[in-house]
Parts: sequence; structure tokens; C-alpha cells
Amino acid sequence: MELVVITGLSGAGKSRGVNALEDIGFFCADNMPPKLISTFVKLILDSKEQRQRVAIVTDIRLGSSFNDLFNALSELRAMGIKFKMLFFDADNKVLLHRFKETRRKHPLIDEFKGSLIDAIEAERVRLQPARQIADYVVDTSNLSAMECRERVTDMFLEDPSGAMLIHCISFGYKYGIPTDSDLVFDVRCLPNPFYKSELKNKTGLDKEVFDYVMQKQEALTLRDKLLDLLDFLIPLYRSEGKSQLVVSIGCTGGRHRSVVFSQILRDYFADKDYLISVNHRDIEK
Repeated sequence: MELVVITGLSGAGKSRGVNALEDIGFFCADNMPPKLISTFVKLILDSKEQRQRVAIVTDIRLGSSFNDLFNALSELRAMGIKFKMLFFDADNKVLLHRFKETRRKHPLIDEFKGSLIDAIEAERVRLQPARQIADYVVDTSNLSAMECRERVTDMFLEDPSGAMLIHCISFGYKYGIPTDSDLVFDVRCLPNPFYKSELKNKTGLDKEVFDYVMQKQEALTLRDKLLDLLDFLIPLYRSEGKSQLVVSIGCTGGRHRSVVFSQILRDYFADKDYLISVNHRDIEK
């Protein structure tokens, strides 16, 4: 049985993740008390229906009983059940906006006397240990509903080759580093097309910008060294059981140099034994 344990911040997109998993064949159970997880898994294993792909959601809605999560995970390991943990995250400003937009009640808001930001910050602290052990972290701060769905389905679509998923994000440092990054590379050392009037309003997806960024030997050398480093690192991560790697490439605004290098990574790894996806986070800003 393939088992996924889902948790994360309220409003960060767990429901969208569950919907995506259901669409690719997972049997999903929401709001599961951690103490019941091992019992639930036993029932699934003993069931005549023989469900092969199962996802369980457990989060702060359960109150203090959520603290039993780590004991529940230990029980699964003792049973010989392999599982992956999927954690959904988003930054505070985005979560504030989502709660105000939907007018839903945060699970901890009564505890903090109606202060939404205090409730969000407290939940982040309480869930940090779970985030640290998660196999997958999806930061939905800058993802549309469709992009969130694609990230989740890319992670768990059945693939007999067992290929590793490499998700490449181009970003602008002025807007912050993506919080789900495993590796971050800074290409602000290269000439900036922003200061060329004919290139300023174009992006790294345009040939003129690509050619400008890559015209210098320094850019070519950086490309070769970056690809060589990733060729060395990725098998090491894979041998340690990591099935997803988030590689973030940053420049000042996230429209030119970082986009160029993200596209280079996409083209390079598309021909290898990896699943590759790209998100140009700040290209429209």
C-alpha cells in the first residue's frame, strides 16, 4: 500500500491537494485523529477492497490530539508500513488574505481572542516539527489552484521508472526566497537585462534576453558548473530516499536571468531519468 500522510497550515491548500490525489486514484480520509491512524491503516489492509493508494489528512483542527502525530508515525514504522509525509505551507500574508476572502474561521482563533495573525503564527510554530520531517513541502503562496494541483499530481502520479521529480523555481530576491526550496542558486552576478531598454519589458523566455544573458563566457561557465554540481548532488539525494528536489534560481526581479537558467535546467534534465517541472514565480511582477 502507498500511504501519504498530509498535514500543514490551515488555508495552505490541503483540500486542493486531497482533491488532486483523489483524481489520480487515492482513497482519502480527512481530519483523522493521529491515534486512529494505525487502526485505520490496519482496517484498510484487512479490507477485501484492497485499496492500494491511501492518503490521510491530520492537522491542527484536532486540537491537542494532533500532538499524537509523532507517536502515530512511529506505530506505522513498527508495523512495517512505509509512508510519505506531504506538508502544505504558505506565508502569513497569503493566509490572512485567504481567510478574509473566504470568511472561514481559523481553528485557533478563539484561543487567541479573535486575532487571526496570532492564530496563524501559533499554528506555524506548532507544526514546525512536522514540517521538518516532511518528505514533500508545497508552498502554495504563489501557486494558482491549477498549479497546486499539478505539483501534487506530479509528485504522486504512478511512474514505474521511479523517476525523481525536480521542480525548478525562478524567483526575484526582492520578493523573497521560496520557502520550499531544497537548493538555492543566485545568478545576480550576471549582467542584468533590466538595464537594457530594449530588453527591460521582455523576459527570460524571449530569445533576445536568453542570448544577452548567455553571451558572456562567465554565464557559460556558471551554467556548466551548476549542471555539473546538480549531476553530482541529485544521485546522492536520490540514494537517501528523496523523491523530490526543489531547485530555486534567483535574480533581482525574477523576470530575466533566473528564468533563463531555470529554462536551461528544464531542458537539460528533460533528457535524463527525472521528471522536471518549472514555475516562473515572479515573471509577471
